[in-house]
Amino acid sequence: MRPFTLERNPFGKLIFTNEAGESFEDVVPVRAFPIQSPEDGIALVNQNGNEVAWIDQLSGLAEPAQTLIREKLISREFLPVIEKIAAVTSFSTPCTWTVLTDRGETDFVLRGDEDIRRIGKDGSLLIADIHGIQYFVRDQFALDGHSKKILDRFL
Repeated sequence: MRPFTLERNPFGKLIFTNEAGESFEDVVPVRAFPIQSPEDGIALVNQNGNEVAWIDQLSGLAEPAQTLIREKLISREFLPVIEKIAAVTSFSTPCTWTVLTDRGETDFVLRGDEDIRRIGKDGSLLIADIHGIQYFVRDQFALDGHSKKILDRFL
């Protein structure tokens, strides 16, 4: 990858300057594989949606570019990670789930069993609520026993 600079302007927007000295204001990082490989394959996209840079591996960048990109990604993406399933109102759908996520405790309505999808082969799951919000389970086998029992009833 060519050397470049990345900085934040006073309004919080990212400014990308490539090796040729061309600057692009308000670039946005976009993950190619947000769930399976969140640190690999990140495009920097300009205001028109055109890719201005490709980053093979985020960890390969020097600071402060790594931090600036991570901060921007966190502010754009909303994918709560379920750490524990506290309760469900019923084992038939629709039902309300009470879960503890990396962003705190919340309730959501699961419309049907088809709204729980397996991702990859490592036990990851995506669970969509009735409003289309996605919840991520990194490893269903690493959850506590109570959470696993609840999940087993729906899988």
